Amino acid sequence: MNEPIRILLAEDEPALGQIIKESLETRNFEVLFCENGEAALTTYLKEKPELLVLDVMMPKKDGFTLAKEIREQDKYIPIIFLTAKSQTKDVVEGFEHGGNDYLKKPFSMEELIVRIHALLERNSLKKSNSTIQIGNYTFNYTKQTLFIGEESQLLTHREAELLYHLTEKRNDVLDRSLILKKIWGDDDFFNARSMDVFISKLRKKLQQDDNVQIVNVRGFGYKLIC
Repeated sequence: MNEPIRILLAEDEPALGQIIKESLETRNFEVLFCENGEAALTTYLKEKPELLVLDVMMPKKDGFTLAKEIREQDKYIPIIFLTAKSQTKDVVEGFEHGGNDYLKKPFSMEELIVRIHALLERNSLKKSNSTIQIGNYTFNYTKQTLFIGEESQLLTHREAELLYHLTEKRNDVLDRSLILKKIWGDDDFFNARSMDVFISKLRKKLQQDDNVQIVNVRGFGYKLIC
């Protein structure tokens, strides 16, 4: 039997935390459960889990602050936020603080399990020092960095994943619904608006090369032209 994957769960509602913990443990995960952000940071530094599930609103240290501090230690560990917040700006803020996924309460345990497996799979596919040429830009997927000349730009996790999938389909259409389901977990209107924000950010970061464009293909998706 494979060794259980170690997950750090930070959730300030004890009853909900225990339900999540027990559900994950029945699926061969080892769960380190903490009820506040400070305890979660201490546990992270000591135990080095493989994935984080963080509630946003927690005492002592909120989930966004916790994720930001952990990202200073580890740029690659997958992070899922749990929250009752549902505004687009809240989702974008979560991604900007280093989150890979965002699950709104209430949620089903099966949905959480699916998203955990998807993040672990994507994380395992990253290759050390993998670089992709995009016109005059060099994109380091693993380090989430975009270079042009002597200038470098650090990408968020979501920007890096979206750009990676665009490069895989370069000069061809990246299906909007498919990529929303693959990266965001759902192709609903709410997530589509969030993706549009990230597309706009990538366009700005690629604007120094006139031969590189991300164009809308109405009714289908996006195309990276280079």
